[in-house]
Amino acid sequence: MGTQTVERLTNEEQRNAFIRSLLTDVRSLEYMLENEWFESGITRFGAEVEMVVVDQQTLKPKNIAMQVMDEMKHPKWLDGELAQFNLEFNLTPREYTGGNFALMEKEIYRYLNVLDKTLKKHDSTYVLTGILPTLQKFNLDQENLTPRQRYFALIDAIKQSGLGKDVELKIFGIDELFVKHDTPLLEAANTSFQVHLQVDAPEYVKMYNIAQTLAAASISVSANSPIVFGKRLWHESRIATFEQALDTRTTNVHMREQSTRVSFGKDWINDSILDIYKEDIARFKVLLSSEIKNNSWEDIQKKITPELNALLVHNSTVYRWNRPQYGISPNKKPHLRIENRVMPAGPSVPDMMANAVFWLGAMKGMALHYDDIRKKIDFSALRDNFGRAARFGLEADFTWMKGKKRHVTDIILKELIPMAKEGLKSCKVSSADSSNYLGIIKDRVKKKTNGAIWMLDSYSHLLKQKVSKDETLSALTYSIMKNQKKKLPVHKWKKADLRELGEYKPLELKVSEFMETDLYTVEQSDLLELVGELIDWRKIRYVPVESAEGNLEGLVTSRIITRQLLKKVEGTDKTVTVGDIMIKKPHTVSPETTIMEAMKVMRKHKIGGLPVVKNKILVGMITESDFLDITSRLLERLHGDSKK
Repeated sequence: MGTQTVERLTNEEQRNAFIRSLLTDVRSLEYMLENEWFESGITRFGAEVEMVVVDQQTLKPKNIAMQVMDEMKHPKWLDGELAQFNLEFNLTPREYTGGNFALMEKEIYRYLNVLDKTLKKHDSTYVLTGILPTLQKFNLDQENLTPRQRYFALIDAIKQSGLGKDVELKIFGIDELFVKHDTPLLEAANTSFQVHLQVDAPEYVKMYNIAQTLAAASISVSANSPIVFGKRLWHESRIATFEQALDTRTTNVHMREQSTRVSFGKDWINDSILDIYKEDIARFKVLLSSEIKNNSWEDIQKKITPELNALLVHNSTVYRWNRPQYGISPNKKPHLRIENRVMPAGPSVPDMMANAVFWLGAMKGMALHYDDIRKKIDFSALRDNFGRAARFGLEADFTWMKGKKRHVTDIILKELIPMAKEGLKSCKVSSADSSNYLGIIKDRVKKKTNGAIWMLDSYSHLLKQKVSKDETLSALTYSIMKNQKKKLPVHKWKKADLRELGEYKPLELKVSEFMETDLYTVEQSDLLELVGELIDWRKIRYVPVESAEGNLEGLVTSRIITRQLLKKVEGTDKTVTVGDIMIKKPHTVSPETTIMEAMKVMRKHKIGGLPVVKNKILVGMITESDFLDITSRLLERLHGDSKK
């Protein structure tokens, strides 16, 4: 859940003091490794489940996480996250044996049931998904940041390290997303299922390198985040959004290589966990500080296991997809973990547990077959596989052992599932748990239906019904919620259906959720004939006029074009440009305007179209036909209800 008692670095003296503590922690960790302080002979696993809180009627994010935690009196297993619409469960660490995976699943359901009782008091519920389909850019404004010192300090530090520049997302899939935002809170678009595996210190190098090898397959099989802000992007778009949201690098004219704080890594580790910690200290500036009460080296001298607070704080600001973790067990002995961060939350609890068991089993199984995975596959292949898995999920091709090209489904079915089964058996995991969860993975891969493929297929199915994008995304979200409550794994889900959406209330929507953003525009100097052809070709009635900088300068309507053509018929032969005839100060609305408010503006001024403008920049268009679509769908639904 992260260290909460942190603060911004405000002066050089504070920074130097923290760095001294950081270096002392590295020295202490090195001593503990050399002198075999670490707990061994026992393997545990644990997990963190993130989720989105949504309004039950609008299916949009609802900023009540802090209020819900207060009402529940802050149970130890529940915590907030970066945005006020996110919550997180911290699950009980369990021994990697017996029927403990089924027990973890029961624990998740128990917590969800307790949480949902409080959420229902606020007409809200939870959704388990990597990126919520109905999430909009404005949900990630700074005002939605959870009001905690740690988060304010982190966001401010990231912005400062990026020299205050806007965050840019550039992701290309079926559609394209190219958007700027003024805060790194874009990171909060992602919700994950983070799985931890305790590893003996002498085995850490071997096991961490295996984790890197398995990362791509883990993404492919679990991918369920293909839609961001209504755009169909990568099968696991969390990878791109997280990396780009926290990318503080700046471009320059030189060929100097720079590293991003969110990364897969550049190479194998060779000596110990310290390889990772030392590289991250060397590459990345300290962003946050914390009050260090105990000197870790002095604790070492007293034979006390140190907390290594400075090292943990710095590690919390560097986001490797397989993140190293140091902790202290109940017996006061230190231990080491690998945190797998590539798996998304959802799309169901059985799916999440299957993803975890597949990864944990394959970790143990691969360790039985490969003493040193570095001799079997190039690291460059792992990095390439990682990107391919994020983009294409279960449709990806990998470079596998000895450089062979293989499809990911072939690798999973013929190699990794058998290895996972073997690994689970070696740890004496119950055959019921093994067959249940690996059976879900096997069926999912055979049917080639993970969360991403289900969502993309459902999206295409819904779009064919000629409904608005918002209603399509709402139907997707509703279907996810419904199937989660049924406890069905995703390969058994039917496509999302509009008829199941229930009460859809679009009138409270903001214009930004409904406007058309794929616009045809002209400039003032363009010929009138060009506008006439555009209106005819594209079957549109309103053409915004914008400057080269994107500022709205006017509006041309089909009615204006008709009037001008009549003048020509009457004998006027002058060359006419857009600037001669456009409405120079058209009525506009902002993205934050509600649909109801936009309708009032159109009725009051008897107009059929409104440019949508933010800071003078044209960002969209909303017309009477959009409202007609809303009305017709509502009438159809009401008619359907009346026949029941």
